Amino acid sequence: MTGGGRGAVGTGGGAGGSAGGAGGEVARVVVADDQTVVREGIVMLLGLLPGIEVVGAAADGEEAVRLVAEHAPDVVLMDLRMPRCDGVEATRRIRAEHPATHVVILTTYADDDSLFPALRAGARGYLTKDAGGEEIVRAVQHVMSGEAGLSPNVQRRLLERLSDSAAAGVTAPAGPGMGAAMAPAAASPVRRELPDGLTAREAEVLSLVADGLSNAEIARRLHVSTATVKTHINNLFAKTGVRDRAQAMRYAFQYGLARPPGS
Repeated sequence: MTGGGRGAVGTGGGAGGSAGGAGGEVARVVVADDQTVVREGIVMLLGLLPGIEVVGAAADGEEAVRLVAEHAPDVVLMDLRMPRCDGVEATRRIRAEHPATHVVILTTYADDDSLFPALRAGARGYLTKDAGGEEIVRAVQHVMSGEAGLSPNVQRRLLERLSDSAAAGVTAPAGPGMGAAMAPAAASPVRRELPDGLTAREAEVLSLVADGLSNAEIARRLHVSTATVKTHINNLFAKTGVRDRAQAMRYAFQYGLARPPGS
């Protein structure tokens, strides 16, 4: 379903506010989001922004790929969590099959487990859904001119990850179109096998639990939502078989994922 996308036209805008590439060209955009209210709201907002024309709206990644093949848009504003085909897989397919179309992620999530896979799949921009109209226009302009369209908090997270990798002596491979200066690390700086199938991020969360941090404090430390922290904790509890935070602390100390107090 194309939810009002086709024919929804953004104005060319005033003299100083056109989006798209150089010369004030109008950017043709497809919106992909599985929530009808959100999708229609984004389409309505884009229709009011200068220099943007919405040419289609998709309810999932599969439909987004089809609409790109049909309309050859300049940019897709892509949600991540969608049925049938998620935003990362849709981004990968679009970039492989339609390299002239750029992808800007527009999502609720800014955690590492969402951010880095999307960039490695070929997304050139990444915004969270609290972005304003001007920020969306700016991201569209940037990706169409060959730059990265990243929100300030995402840029900060990438720089922090690069700093962590550099401090550990790990080379961060460049993601598609990102360039070395903005490339995310492919994995945790600690290059060792983790117990019980824990991911690097789950091990990081576990170490912070062992340090006595609350979910809210861990979320602030990692620049993610408390809901994301809870998901990681639930996953690591299931993998390790621990039942509470006290057992999680003992587990972290046992496997060297955290240092006991006074050590």
